[in-house]
Amino acid sequence: MRKKIIFPVLMMLCILSWNSCGKGKDVEVRGDSKDILYMGRTHVTPEGYVAFNYPGVTAMLNFEGKRLDMLTSKGSGYYMVEVDGSMARKICVGENDSVACIADSLGDGAHTARITYAMEGFEKKPEIKGFMMPEGSRILPPPQRPELRIEFIGNSMTCGYGTEDPDGKGGFSYDTENHCLTYAYLTGRNLNADVSVVARSGIGMYRNYDGPREGDSLRTMPKEYAYTMLYDPEHPWDFSRFMPDIVCINLGTNDTSTDNYDISIYEREYDKFLTRLRELYPSAKIVLLTGSMLNGKPLEDVKGALDRLAQKHEGTYRFDMSPQTGELGYGADFHPSAAQHAKMAEELTDFLKSIAN
Repeated sequence: MRKKIIFPVLMMLCILSWNSCGKGKDVEVRGDSKDILYMGRTHVTPEGYVAFNYPGVTAMLNFEGKRLDMLTSKGSGYYMVEVDGSMARKICVGENDSVACIADSLGDGAHTARITYAMEGFEKKPEIKGFMMPEGSRILPPPQRPELRIEFIGNSMTCGYGTEDPDGKGGFSYDTENHCLTYAYLTGRNLNADVSVVARSGIGMYRNYDGPREGDSLRTMPKEYAYTMLYDPEHPWDFSRFMPDIVCINLGTNDTSTDNYDISIYEREYDKFLTRLRELYPSAKIVLLTGSMLNGKPLEDVKGALDRLAQKHEGTYRFDMSPQTGELGYGADFHPSAAQHAKMAEELTDFLKSIAN
């Protein structure tokens, strides 16, 4: 799968200054234009820029024009780009870049662009400031928003940690992180869903990776879930902006990452979080997931806690994605490979179809 949709960055990259990408009277579209469909948690700045930092945030737009450029914050990192349903390609906005060429040399008529943030951006602070097209171009009404709404709450697996690592021997790198290869992204595409992702590598329900046995008071998912952007309490999230039909939670790997965990505290904090989600989303179907990095006693303990919670909370479901065995390879730091994610996506897609109605 990786070879079909990932290209060498240097071959596909079109990061240019605007003057070198075209001449004439340009058509400018603000980042917060009503003609751009956004999926995921975003915040509009006073300048009309669209800020975000969770992986999977997506901008979709229709336009007429031979070229489309995106104005973005410098050093914002990696995006996956699809134009007119073409094979996705990866682009990088480097530290000295602020304009990304999304499409060029297009034919006449209407075109569609889909641009998805492929990584964790809390260090990068990405913003979409707007789009530019050559003279005579025009923006068209936005694509229709999908009816099915799914939220994925998770950790490094949901982010796409190491999915592009070639041999599973590397450590964390933005270069090999790609959310668009994850079980979450692929499941959302399989179901043609409007997807929102709230995820960070190392995060847990009651403690983060290698945290104290008694738990962390800050920066765990129940704390960060209230914010539009990770680690940004200045911008609380307005939960009325996205009311999911299905919420998938994949947390527990970091809570049990070292042997000194306390499964009773994990279950207690998860219980509180589920109560909060039910208050926020009275009719949502909530799915408690495991997979694919857990094994042995931690897997047994987490499964037991989730089984009890699912029985306690009405409208809550359980599903275990296949644990990884190495047969499908590994991503960085023994995270799931792209092939493992594809398998999990197939499994989860079938399960969500079974409960969707």
